[in-house]
Amino acid sequence: MSPAEKDRKPAESESEYAHKLPSQAEDFSGWYTTLVRSAQLADYAPVKGCMVIRPYGYALWENMQRLLDARIKATGHQNAYFPLLIPESFLKQEAEHVEGFAPQVAWVTQGGEDALEERLAIRPTSEAIICHFYARWIKSYRDLPVLINQWANVMRWEKVTRLFLRTTEFLWQEGHTAHRTAEEAMEETLRMLEVYRAFLEEDLGVPVHKGQKSESEKFAGAERTYSVEALMRDGKGLQAGTSHYLGQHFAKVFDITYQDEQGQRQHVEQTSWGVSTRLVGALIMTHGDDAGLRLPPRVAPIQVIVVPIYRKPEERAAVTAFIERVTAALTAAGVRWKVDADDTQSPGFKFNEWERRGVPVRFEVGPRDVQGEQVFAARRDRREKQPLPLGELGPRTLALLEDVQRGLFEQAVAYRDAATGDAETLDEMAAALDTRRGFVRARWCGEAACEALVKERTAATLRCLPLADGPDPGPCAVCGRPAPRRALFAKAY
Repeated sequence: MSPAEKDRKPAESESEYAHKLPSQAEDFSGWYTTLVRSAQLADYAPVKGCMVIRPYGYALWENMQRLLDARIKATGHQNAYFPLLIPESFLKQEAEHVEGFAPQVAWVTQGGEDALEERLAIRPTSEAIICHFYARWIKSYRDLPVLINQWANVMRWEKVTRLFLRTTEFLWQEGHTAHRTAEEAMEETLRMLEVYRAFLEEDLGVPVHKGQKSESEKFAGAERTYSVEALMRDGKGLQAGTSHYLGQHFAKVFDITYQDEQGQRQHVEQTSWGVSTRLVGALIMTHGDDAGLRLPPRVAPIQVIVVPIYRKPEERAAVTAFIERVTAALTAAGVRWKVDADDTQSPGFKFNEWERRGVPVRFEVGPRDVQGEQVFAARRDRREKQPLPLGELGPRTLALLEDVQRGLFEQAVAYRDAATGDAETLDEMAAALDTRRGFVRARWCGEAACEALVKERTAATLRCLPLADGPDPGPCAVCGRPAPRRALFAKAY
């Protein structure tokens, strides 16, 4: 028992509050929604399908945004901003693109008291408006490549919504680039896919498969779509990000051309890529447990919560003075911290509350800790405790946070690997997906009819053709015809 625990009342335990959150095993959906709201990440807005991102949730998103933005800029991209409202005529220029988004587009038809001459779409994505400007800006091969990203909000009129995972309005980043050659554009497409993988695995602790989407699952207007696919703790897959090779499709529609070195006009080659606030949902469902969130330290709004423990006024003064030294050491080390000095709540309540909100490390500081010139550190990922001396607090805390970051990723990888299996026939796929959720690797001949039959029989979709997997020829799990490799299937969000 730690010195801090000896100072705490016996009845104040972390476990006595755990029953307030539904268990994942019994009600994963209820667990998720209750946790998002009770951890003060988000709440429902008055407009159906929309959400309010609360300060704690927005701080989490800001940390994610900051880290990803740095990765994007490190590859030579610049941020810009394009209009929210897109003229209907712009969308109609590309039939396949507008058809793909038509059911989800929200329209503005009136400004003030006047009806508009042309409907304006609230952007579901920005290819149309950005291509309009690229056609004006790009004149010569010297103008290429154009590497632009924007952080924005979009609106898609979803019929079924869930906080963070699928909402009518959401936040995202979308990159749009233009290149001289198809080779350059493909290199960009795969480069940004790797940026997403690195961000998800290294910063969010979410393991993913990089892969190519099937024709039926690719982005409307793209020649090829690639994605990073994650597995949530309920065994469902989640598309965490996409990168599209657009080819010259939009360039020909919007007449985006450049003059090459020989003076000839050529159409540019394009890409687009993006991730959204659904990554907050991915973070919750990858790492969360029955006690609440478990946030990776690199993006956690608060990395260390400091809980004072005392019973007498004279103890309070000594503990408070010692905590000032503790927080000074944390600040010097660049650690994000908060002191919970609310005397209206017991230490046990605070322990439970900050566990629920996923703070990676908790420092308990009582009179005995003051005497010992130490704090007692409890890590959220494994609920292990250890003393940290004040004289080594900065470097020891940083090392502990890195270990928590690494531990969460390793646990997520272990879960994903245990929930992944091979199947040789459609019957085996159906049986596997009936008895457990997870990824199923099965050979696929490439025919859309076989892909559709898997979905009809099992409710699973083809998530991607993993780039890391080599050839594995054999009979297609559905039709028996020759198949060159395995595809990744799962029931998904």
